[in-house]
Amino acid sequence: MNERQKDRPWLMRTYAGHSTAEASNELYRRNLAKGQTGLSVAFDLPTQTGYDPDHILARGEVGRVGVPVSHLGDMRRLFQDIPLEQMNTSMTINATAMWLLALYQVVAEEQGADTSKLQGTTQNDIVKEYLSRGTHVFPPVPSLRLTTDMITYTVNRIPKWNPINICSYHLQEAGATPVQEIAYAMSTAIAVLDAVRDSGQVPEEKFGDVVARISFFVNAGVRFIEEMCKMRAFGRIWDRVTRERYGITNAKQRRFRYGVQVNSLGLTEAQPENNVQRIVLEMLAVTLSKDARARAVQLPAWNEALGLPRPWDQQWSLRIQQVLAHESDLLEYEDIFAGSHVIEAKVDALVEESLAEIDRIQQMGGAMAAVESGYLKSELVSSHAARRARIEGGEEKIVGVNIYESTEPNPLTSDLDGAIMTVDPENEARVVAALHEWRDNRDEARASEALAALKKAAAGTENMMEATVECARAGVTTGEWSWALRDVFGEFRAPTGVSSAPVAVTAEPGSTLALVREKVTRTAADLGVGRLRLLVGKPGLDGHSNGAEQIAVRARDAGFEVVYQGIRLTPEQITDAALAEDVHCVGLSILSGSHAELVPDVLHRLREAGAPDIPVIAGGIIPPADAAALIEAGVAAVFTPKDFGITEIIGRIVDEIRKANKLDPLEVPA
Repeated sequence: MNERQKDRPWLMRTYAGHSTAEASNELYRRNLAKGQTGLSVAFDLPTQTGYDPDHILARGEVGRVGVPVSHLGDMRRLFQDIPLEQMNTSMTINATAMWLLALYQVVAEEQGADTSKLQGTTQNDIVKEYLSRGTHVFPPVPSLRLTTDMITYTVNRIPKWNPINICSYHLQEAGATPVQEIAYAMSTAIAVLDAVRDSGQVPEEKFGDVVARISFFVNAGVRFIEEMCKMRAFGRIWDRVTRERYGITNAKQRRFRYGVQVNSLGLTEAQPENNVQRIVLEMLAVTLSKDARARAVQLPAWNEALGLPRPWDQQWSLRIQQVLAHESDLLEYEDIFAGSHVIEAKVDALVEESLAEIDRIQQMGGAMAAVESGYLKSELVSSHAARRARIEGGEEKIVGVNIYESTEPNPLTSDLDGAIMTVDPENEARVVAALHEWRDNRDEARASEALAALKKAAAGTENMMEATVECARAGVTTGEWSWALRDVFGEFRAPTGVSSAPVAVTAEPGSTLALVREKVTRTAADLGVGRLRLLVGKPGLDGHSNGAEQIAVRARDAGFEVVYQGIRLTPEQITDAALAEDVHCVGLSILSGSHAELVPDVLHRLREAGAPDIPVIAGGIIPPADAAALIEAGVAAVFTPKDFGITEIIGRIVDEIRKANKLDPLEVPA
């Protein structure tokens, strides 16, 4: 046994939250009892995007992918009997980060906590929301101001809190290469630090304290060597940027501090048991190397490609971390990769390429300008399209998906609908009723005064955090806080990146895409139209638009005229667009679980509008029982992650258009 004292393990978290504050609180306390050493709070989409549960866009989304927190009462119940002064809490929240931190602070004060001792993180990275996750609310400039105000407030008032977590995780989910993940995250960090420095709210001598509280949240994919080298490159570049650009001389303040969730993009619906070894391999990339080891790790569950994990599934992922930290000898040694010429060469290459891309973005005016121009989004859509093309062509192999597809019956999924957790459909009504009760019982005058003060602060130049904390104390709701700022700042619809994305799969003679193009052309001719028109819609608040964008790009390349207006649309807006554009098919993409409510609504509206023959296609994380119900309701076809061949999906869409228009099937093998 090595006599060297073991290093302290990383923080072990499980990303969790669902249904109600009470149900999530029970889950958190159970997870802490199982040895989890930190909390990672998942908020539902209305909370993330600044809507109350009774807003039209919140329908079907309440409590689905996280916990609904509408006001101070919800936050109290969420952390009941959990001493916040002793906890390290990560809150995955961005556009409404200031609001959720204010609620957290007030609850901690009510518990009697010393707020200067609070530890944790608010993600608060709005750039990646514009690029990949889609829970942005306000335009880039005011969003950056919200972030700046939070950073300056916490440095002075909650000094152990990480007020921002530059999040490259979702960039990789959206197709980013390691170079893009590093470059875009670093460009975001530069934009944030420049804004804080230029705000004048932090004295020059305290700027090192700001840099020391900047943290990162990254993704670790299955390409173990590349991912581990990426983390070393991240640390090297961060040290250089903070030293050269900001003059930080204290090496401790320049340390690259990051948490990680390993890749969910690579989890498969087919043979989902293979996800366990994928998760383990990805975790090793951020734990084996001491010099680039994560400060906190949260692992997805093996069944996340199927639906919402159960507590037992989350426990399995926690135990994976615990076995590595407590049973292996990993924490007994110095960095085992130090001096490897293979690792050093790969790190050097990543650093060089990433710095070149950072320079390119800076020449455009920085990260915010590159968002507004559409450059960053277009590059991500293109990278993702290229990755999908490699998978479909067999160049990139995924076990159980495009190789080794034969399998024994899986006892884990023998009852597929029981292998995931479902949210009670009546939950939303209960949450809405509780919201109305809260509004009825609060001091309405105080709430109105607090909102007026917030709008005044937003319209001026003062820090908005104090006014936000008073809103929390006054009983203001999430939607009211957000609408007050919408009134001042407006809303923002990010570029989709679809129209400018280059062709990823060429229609070589005899290729599958060429055959599908032939079907598209012949069907348009049979219908007497110039081109087939496909509307790709994202109803509700689900901002995971990667799949919708890839369908839109491939349909465009197959000869369709594609109507894609981006995310966050009501069923009514989608129906109106389908009728106005006279489309031949409507494709709906939902990954948040709201498909059971929103897809039938679109079907109903099309029928009411006299267009029952427009076929509706649905795609997303849809359990088999739900898929069957959608087909029964009139959906023409349902596609889930197991249907990885996008060109084949486009071919199926053409088939459904022909069927809906009573045209004979085409004998084209695609």
